[in-house]
Amino acid sequence: MYRQGDVLVQPMAREALPVGLVDAPRDRGNRMVLAYGEATGHAHVLTGDRVSLLCPPDDPASLYVIVEGYGRLGHEEHGAIALPVGIYKVIRQREYFPGAIRPVAD
Repeated sequence: MYRQGDVLVQPMAREALPVGLVDAPRDRGNRMVLAYGEATGHAHVLTGDRVSLLCPPDDPASLYVIVEGYGRLGHEEHGAIALPVGIYKVIRQREYFPGAIRPVAD
C-alpha cells in the first residue's frame, strides 16, 4: 500500500477490476489527478510510462490505476512516490463531520 496525504493507493488483483472501466477524465492541464486538496488546491497527480487512470463510466470518483511501466504519484506538499508495475485501487481517506462523512481536506 502507498499513502500520500489523504490518498491511499492499494494493490489489487487484475481479476478484481470491475468490468467496463474507461479512461478517467483529465484536468484542464491534461493531468491524471487522483484527488485535489480542498484547502490548497494542490493535486495528487499520476505520471509515468505506460500508466492508466480508469473509472466506471457512471462513477468518475471511483479510480483505478494500472502501471505497466513506471508510475509516480506526485503532490506539491508531499514527497513523490514510485509505483511499481501493478493494479491499484485509489481510496480517499474520510473523516466524520457532524451530520456527514466526507473526504479529508488535504
